[in-house]
Amino acid sequence: MSHASAGVSRPDHLTEPRWVRGVLLALALGFLALFLLAPLVAVFAEAFKKGWELYLAAIVEPDALSAIKLTLWVAAISLPLNLVFGVAAAWAIAKFQFRGKQFLITLIDLPFSVSPVVAGLVFVLLFGSQGWLGPWLQDHDMKVVYAVPGVVLATLFVTFPFIARELIPLMQAQGSEEEQAALTLGAGGWQIFWRVTLPNIKWGLLYGAILCNARAMGEFGAVSVVSGHVRGLTNTMTLHVEILYNEYQFSAAFAVASLLALLALVTLVVKNLVEWRTARPDEAGAPMERTPAPAAAARPVTA
Repeated sequence: MSHASAGVSRPDHLTEPRWVRGVLLALALGFLALFLLAPLVAVFAEAFKKGWELYLAAIVEPDALSAIKLTLWVAAISLPLNLVFGVAAAWAIAKFQFRGKQFLITLIDLPFSVSPVVAGLVFVLLFGSQGWLGPWLQDHDMKVVYAVPGVVLATLFVTFPFIARELIPLMQAQGSEEEQAALTLGAGGWQIFWRVTLPNIKWGLLYGAILCNARAMGEFGAVSVVSGHVRGLTNTMTLHVEILYNEYQFSAAFAVASLLALLALVTLVVKNLVEWRTARPDEAGAPMERTPAPAAAARPVTA
């Protein structure tokens, strides 16, 4: 019931003059236009500055196609691995009590507190020719740093918190009451996961996967350190944009950057659709999936 229908008016100290609200709204819209919309428009304007033909030529150029394929390949490897790890970690943390639980949460949050450049340097120190495992890798004719495996490892490091951190509060809010009921009825562990847990977290899982995929395709710092910038081999789209820009091929650089911008826009649209879906009430009128469970049901099961 709204305040108007209930005959309740807002107190005077909670209302603002119309001109104050107008000024605040204008400032907010101006900020968005200046720092979000203007750069986006500039990217596409510069990309098509020399015509559609040169835009397509910059996209289908062999090094650009190689960078696009590598970016998609790295994302295709990183996303499934992050899905498995994120769901397993969130399930263990939200549903059970065990020693080292807080330490595991700290490890999951580590990529948020470590610079991506430092993360890339760590892999160089571990797998580089002068690193701890470098001589052993050379003896077995294996290459990690300045090769595709290094790019994949760096991307995995910076993306693995996204799914887990999205699912942990969701699963904690849902509690373990349904899993306990299924266990009481004789369901096994996999049956409980596939028929109870997974349907309850599907939208949160999709939301985390969207963010993870966007970060995997747009990562620059960690990948830049371990890739070696080998054109046609270890350059992702972000690194290819940097190389083109440093070579003063501005239109080509912005053409490839426009693909990343389109990816960001698509990600934003899909993310908003998922947010709308998770917030939409179900047929019974109760909010879906993110509704906190009762406090008794939210207590984890002791393993």
